[in-house]
Amino acid sequence: MASTDNTQHSPEAYASLLERARKLGNVRMASMVLAWDQRVMMPEGGTPARAQQLSTLSSLGHDLLVDDEVGEWLQSLEDESLTEEQAAVVRELRREYERAAEVPAELIEQLSAHQVESQQVWQEAKAADDFDHFAPALEQLIDLNRERAAAIDPGGDHYRVLYEDSQPYLPLERVEEIFAELREHLVALIEEIREDGRELPSPFSGHSYDEESQRALSEDALDLLGYPREHGRLDTAPHPFMSGNQFDARITTRFKEDDPIDALTATIHEFGHATYQLGLPKDEYGTPLGSPRSSGVHESQSRFWENHVGRSRAFWELFLPTMKAHFPHLEDVTVEEAYAAVNRIYPENLIRVEADELTYHLHIILRCEIDRAFVEGELEVSEIPRVWNEKMEAYLGVTPETDAEGCLQDTHWSYSFAKFQGYTVGSVLAAQLDAAMREDLDVDGLVRDGEFEPLWEWMTDHVHRHGQRYPTEELIEVATGEPLTADYFLEYVDEKFGELYEL
Repeated sequence: MASTDNTQHSPEAYASLLERARKLGNVRMASMVLAWDQRVMMPEGGTPARAQQLSTLSSLGHDLLVDDEVGEWLQSLEDESLTEEQAAVVRELRREYERAAEVPAELIEQLSAHQVESQQVWQEAKAADDFDHFAPALEQLIDLNRERAAAIDPGGDHYRVLYEDSQPYLPLERVEEIFAELREHLVALIEEIREDGRELPSPFSGHSYDEESQRALSEDALDLLGYPREHGRLDTAPHPFMSGNQFDARITTRFKEDDPIDALTATIHEFGHATYQLGLPKDEYGTPLGSPRSSGVHESQSRFWENHVGRSRAFWELFLPTMKAHFPHLEDVTVEEAYAAVNRIYPENLIRVEADELTYHLHIILRCEIDRAFVEGELEVSEIPRVWNEKMEAYLGVTPETDAEGCLQDTHWSYSFAKFQGYTVGSVLAAQLDAAMREDLDVDGLVRDGEFEPLWEWMTDHVHRHGQRYPTEELIEVATGEPLTADYFLEYVDEKFGELYEL
């Protein structure tokens, strides 16, 4: 793909616009590093200063984007003849400009500062199991987000505006259609498994796993998968995440003393996110062509590596000896036992990030339903714990005993809304990409042999290298040959769990 740096035949306005995009990208990357530090290394008392720092950078980025010159450059380019890559850059920057230009800079500063403060309050509330401690911050955050949504689209649907922040060019209606398919299909499949009554015991249960050995296991997994240490690092965080760009993609995980699979799968999941960042064109850093497409596409990469690779039988044929080397008491565990253990379902689980591959999506669906009702003013802050518990009982048959295990478990509402769809969109797209990849590669054979580079290269060729060249729906068709569909995901789970549970 041609580099956007090749502007010798481009309009002067385009060259100026591209330079501004790179400056804006650098401001955002600086904010990302500060946010990473806050969640990983910053002392608790640093919050007041960090809030001011990120607020200033957010305001600076906003000013760079909505400057009158940007509007003039975009207007002058409307009738210019541009290459496909240049037209994509202009499309993406015009979309950002038009959404941001209506939002007052003061509101951006307020929102950014409050997000930082809210994350600290959320951490305190979760640790103390005290939703009332978080409620005022959440109330203020929703008011600021509604104000921003109203500025972008006066009289419009606040929830749709916020949804389009992270899922541009993928209609909310299409996502809700997919969610309806999944809700009907997965509830029935989970109920069938429950009625059958077959249990898949875990040979990993009933033991203690020290953090040092678990970390070494995660490091070995990253080395095996090909994570380039000169471009990343592994740390711990209360809520695992990845942060970075094509030069610096950092991973976090967390360790549970009684469950080594939790940290391992979280590490592989975040590695998947890192592959996307590291696979973006390096010479397009700071421009839309060097940026990921959407949260749903990003999640497809982490879900592919976590579920279609890390939970595969082929992976455990390869990796089980490494696990036994770190934990000798697992010496007698077989590949089939390990494979079954990492894929068993446990609907009684309360925590989304610890959920199995099937029930996970019911966790997402209930969050989206609560999220939308809250944003649209149909649900008061004080009602969230009750509604959360009711939906957990309805969808999963369990009720949290504490808010820390319920509506306080996720960090998302401390900084944003209308973002949860990306997790399930990612799983659906991961299955579709996996099916397309298998037309070209012997995926299981490569995994069994520890040859992961061809998988990463395939994803880079079909997804990563395009950056934001294509709108979301078009990128999915370019990568897989067809529009987004839930068919491949439903076929995948039917085959996988039908075999495991002998349905």
